[in-house]
Amino acid sequence: MNKSVIEAIEQAEGTLFSFEILPPLKGADIEALYSGIDPLMEFKPSFINVTYHREEYVYKKREKGFLEKISIRKRPGTVGICAAIKNKYGIITVPHLTCGGFSREETENALIDLSFLGINNILALRGDPIKSEARFVPNEDGHQYAIGLVDQVMQMNQGSYLDEDMQNKSKTNFCVGVAGYPEKHAEAMSMKSDLKHLKEKIDAGAAYIVTQMFFDNQKFFEFVDKCRAMGINCPIIPGLKPITALRHIEFIPKTFGVSFPEELSDQLENCSTDEQVRKIGTAWCLKQSQELKAAKVPCLHYYTMGKSDSVKEIVSKIF
Repeated sequence: MNKSVIEAIEQAEGTLFSFEILPPLKGADIEALYSGIDPLMEFKPSFINVTYHREEYVYKKREKGFLEKISIRKRPGTVGICAAIKNKYGIITVPHLTCGGFSREETENALIDLSFLGINNILALRGDPIKSEARFVPNEDGHQYAIGLVDQVMQMNQGSYLDEDMQNKSKTNFCVGVAGYPEKHAEAMSMKSDLKHLKEKIDAGAAYIVTQMFFDNQKFFEFVDKCRAMGINCPIIPGLKPITALRHIEFIPKTFGVSFPEELSDQLENCSTDEQVRKIGTAWCLKQSQELKAAKVPCLHYYTMGKSDSVKEIVSKIF
């Protein structure tokens, strides 16, 4: 299964279905991951995205009051998980590749590994700052922005590697997706500035856009219109997330920089249990999905956050 995401979109007769998963926590069995994927396979997803989680740091107290800085990665295994899913389900897998945590050489090596595994799709992201940093800081000789990552992938697709004297260089064949923000990236000065940088990534060779989650379809439609006005003509895939727990009411807007429409907020304010939130959130996401599919978006992409029950309930009524 070496088809690209863009080929799947171009060959489709209607709206596709895809979803994103989190790697299991360090030490967990991969069967726990499969149990979240299995319920969704009957709806024939076209691809599965696998997030990447860079290392974080903790300080542990040692003798005489000394602190030891320890590197941790709570969810390792993105590349291995993509290979396992591809082998088990015969489906396109799309690993997230970030600027954070990688030098250019480490990025090149990761891309070589993916190419050897027959994984020729990636989602190129800058990534978030680690919790101990007030702002994003790239690794030494790493990329500051996702545009640099896209450029490096496109260079490899042309057979150009960091070592110019390397012999027997082969071309890779990566299809690259990038992120878009219907409500503007939290760090962007303006929507116009955000779209300018997005267009740079598409012009550099990225083939499609997957949006950050949103809860007001009008914001997505307006975002698409603004992209088209800027000359961004690639497929734009809406990202959707059913709200399923009380903690999501504060966590999602704060963490992802998105807002809830007043109608949804009014309903959520009356909730006192996770089940009440799940019922409202699932119904809202279903309504969004139906409207977006009627608008003939190329694909409906769901952020599962490791939970497939609500997504299954939604897609069972859509696909």
